[in-house]
Amino acid sequence: MNFEFAAPTRILFGEGRVNDAAQLASGMGSRALVVEGQSARAEPLVGQLREKGIATTTIRVASEPTISLVEGGVAQARREQCDLVVALGGGSVIDAGKAIAALLTNVAPVRDYLEVIGIGRPLTNRSAPLIAIPTTAGTGAEVTRNAVLMAEEERVKVSLRSVLMLPVVAIIDPVLTYTLPPAITASTGLDALTQCIEPFVSRQANPLSDAVAREGIRRAAGALRRAYRDGADVEARRDMALASLCGGLALANAKLGAVHGFASPLGGMFPVPHTTVCARLLPAVAEVNVRALRAREPASPALTRYDEVARILTGSSGARAEDAVEWLREIVEELAVPRLSTYGVREQDIPRVAAEARRASSMQGNPIVLTGDELAEVLGGSI
Repeated sequence: MNFEFAAPTRILFGEGRVNDAAQLASGMGSRALVVEGQSARAEPLVGQLREKGIATTTIRVASEPTISLVEGGVAQARREQCDLVVALGGGSVIDAGKAIAALLTNVAPVRDYLEVIGIGRPLTNRSAPLIAIPTTAGTGAEVTRNAVLMAEEERVKVSLRSVLMLPVVAIIDPVLTYTLPPAITASTGLDALTQCIEPFVSRQANPLSDAVAREGIRRAAGALRRAYRDGADVEARRDMALASLCGGLALANAKLGAVHGFASPLGGMFPVPHTTVCARLLPAVAEVNVRALRAREPASPALTRYDEVARILTGSSGARAEDAVEWLREIVEELAVPRLSTYGVREQDIPRVAAEARRASSMQGNPIVLTGDELAEVLGGSI
């Protein structure tokens, strides 16, 4: 048995923990770049930072981060002589913060460090200190070692990836998710579930990633519907925040799978949010994976793991893998996740998307290599 488990130096979880951020930041630097979303929810935090004597400058991330946005953020941080980064927002905001923090201390052009379109040059220096504070319960980006960026010219999403990018502190405060609308609760919550299931059935799962993935699946199974129906359900919000954290830890330490393999090209070619892609594709990928495993690799341990997923999701001791597929299909419809056609994906796009998905690093973790027809089936059933 040979594996690595990486996580931020500190993880703080609980209601009100966001108020610890300024005190923690005061021991890391004197000038902070604050990365936030469009809603300007970082204003109270900015005030707390200034009370601690930390000067601030702010950058807003309006959508999923692009290479040019990150380059602009790095230039701004250097101009203002920032020595730490604080990112408060959804996964896109935190990914932008991670990329900016990494490029503050690694000075080659950003494209040199990128996978797929770049040369994948490794980072050599630890990122500038970063505090990551999620406001959604979905991506787990606060504890992952990569940042997903949109390459505008190539129209593809690519990763900047290194263990040196892990935040110094991740603060998960469920209170920040209380006001999420139902649609965002649904897509981010299903993304969190995806990021627990895919590492659990991955070829590179390990005992520690298994433990957090199981806990995340269990929490999401019991809380997602409740959080969707009643955003004021404090226990459900807490469980979904924990499920998201578990998913981030699991994916950072075990491979993902075909759902995320498709997410990269789809997000690059069409204006579809990452969380929506994952939510919509999860049942179709599970169905095709289970069928392919039974047909070609019936002794695969992944089938046993899908059976375990089914027992956790359904609460039935006799559930099998196919019951997990049905549970996932039902909740995606119940939570009204849009089909991919809503974002312009058409049948004629399937060959091109499938071909690009094959190249994605996440595909390497899928429990079985899927054929071209199987990949087409996944997409066709989600359009």
